[in-house]
Amino acid sequence: MKQPLTPPKWKAFKAQGTKIAMLTAYDYPSARLAEEAGIDAILVGDSLGNVVLGYDTTVPVTLDDMIYHTRAVVRGAPGTMIVTDMPFATYRLGPEAALRNAARLLQEGGAHAVKMEGGADIADEVHRLVSAGIPVLGHLGLTPQSVLQIGGYKVQGKDKEEAQKLIADAKALEQAGAFGVVLELVTEPVAAAVTKAIGVPTIGIGAGRGCDGQVLVYHDMIRYGSGIRDKRFVKTYADVGETIRSAIAGYVNDVKNASFPEERNGFRLDDQTALQLSDSLYGGESK
Repeated sequence: MKQPLTPPKWKAFKAQGTKIAMLTAYDYPSARLAEEAGIDAILVGDSLGNVVLGYDTTVPVTLDDMIYHTRAVVRGAPGTMIVTDMPFATYRLGPEAALRNAARLLQEGGAHAVKMEGGADIADEVHRLVSAGIPVLGHLGLTPQSVLQIGGYKVQGKDKEEAQKLIADAKALEQAGAFGVVLELVTEPVAAAVTKAIGVPTIGIGAGRGCDGQVLVYHDMIRYGSGIRDKRFVKTYADVGETIRSAIAGYVNDVKNASFPEERNGFRLDDQTALQLSDSLYGGESK
């Protein structure tokens, strides 16, 4: 049976130049398909707030939401490394609170690791978690949990100051024990510079070709849903949303015009039983 990747294996991949393919998943069937397709790691992202729960941002997503969805993903992909986002306001509250909340994601959710947004400012919390045996994946660049503060989804690393801070933050996360760093919406040259500056893998999403791996949102990649916006950094591999919409429309039409169900969709009785049933229910009126 396939075994989940571990933090040391991630580091070995970077040393070998082996790219890491990561994908989000939020439920059992999605996780199962991802594992069957050979994905290296699954992220149970708090992006489920946007694509599954219908929120405008990730801020309303709770720890209980993440535990619930992680359990489903773990059941679907038992042989794949599962990383779960620590949602808004479950850390940056001090190392003790971060440890308590992260432990729930592993103990109750079954995750193998957690992901946290932030750099040097959360290094103490990252260190405390790693020291307690909880693997941590960092997240720099665009940090969706801070979208209300930064004023929208903006590309990061556009000037020297931002570039230097990203590199310093990545080094701080590595020093604290993070086994990798997600770089979201970071200019390609800066993402490549960060990747060279640290000894743990970088996983890009809208960060160009220089990262050690990539992650995409499941619903974006296959256009699963309604109103999926085109994004420059996303490659569309299928349009299942249109397929599903057309299928449902066909079902509605068949029900309305009575072409479904057909005779072959029902279950028959043998003639003798049908006659006996008719006698008992209708007093033989159907004879």
